[in-house]
Amino acid sequence: MKKMEQNTLDWLLEPDDIGARYLALRDLTEAGAKELAAAGKQAHDKGPIAQVLANMQKEGYWARPGAGYNPKYTGTVWSLILLSQLGASLKLDGRISKACDYLLDHALTENGQFSVNGLPSGTIDCLQGNLCASLLDLGCEDVRLDKAFEWMARSLTGEGVAPVMAKEAPLRYYAYKCGPNFACGPNNKLPCAWGAVKVMLAFSKLPQEKRTPLIRKAIELGVDFLFITDPATANYPCGYSNKPSGNWWKFGFPVFYVTDLLQIVEALTGLGYADDRRLANAMRMIEEKQDEHGRWPLEYDYTGKTWVDFGAKKKPSKWVTLRALRVLQCQNH
Repeated sequence: MKKMEQNTLDWLLEPDDIGARYLALRDLTEAGAKELAAAGKQAHDKGPIAQVLANMQKEGYWARPGAGYNPKYTGTVWSLILLSQLGASLKLDGRISKACDYLLDHALTENGQFSVNGLPSGTIDCLQGNLCASLLDLGCEDVRLDKAFEWMARSLTGEGVAPVMAKEAPLRYYAYKCGPNFACGPNNKLPCAWGAVKVMLAFSKLPQEKRTPLIRKAIELGVDFLFITDPATANYPCGYSNKPSGNWWKFGFPVFYVTDLLQIVEALTGLGYADDRRLANAMRMIEEKQDEHGRWPLEYDYTGKTWVDFGAKKKPSKWVTLRALRVLQCQNH
């Protein structure tokens, strides 16, 4: 490891930053099981994970009972997504298991759609992908999650899903999730790349033994979509705009439904495309955001909007640096 890289790691491992230190030990070092277990316990007891959990109601929800999409960004949906990105695990705190059960009871429909309002009509790709990915990261093994992945794959391929207008069909598209290949009502019914990235990130986390032929087909289609353009340009269908959102190039933490270029790379490296030449420009762009001390700045944030703040905008961020080093590590291996 180069001196600058070692300095970066030393910074991430500073003992006073419990949450970042735990993730750095877990993802960037070969820490022993005993050291990692101690760091994980400390992160759940005293770090940002503990702050989020302190705001959970005893029934298993945050802010307001029900499907948990509202209020943004303190409802159950966002709290669980945040916990997953902080490295939380239901094996280390039983409250997380209770919260996962609550979400599955209130936000997942019979056919596997994660929903804004608990109804099939409230399904949308970004929510589906975010929650499928987050529940896996949290350690959830509920069989209902299999149904959620099946719907996600089916809604991407179109297999067995009727059009929006077929209102008597048992399984159909709706106004938000309006068609196959990531078609999205809020994106003027065009494929939504933000939703696509969330879906593909979730698939990247699904164990190989759970990847059915339908899911493998969906992964192929999703990868093809993300590579219809150079990911570094983010030149995907823009819906009601004539150019991609500038947020693609603002790396942030946490990452909710707004997506950045770094998360495209996270998804594709997770699916085994770290060395694909089509990612070369995106990888280069990630590296170029690194400062002379080997750190990445926080460019998109939710300060004051969720349970924890994660530093000042435009300043070096341990959380963004962790995200960047994870994907660059995949390329180097």
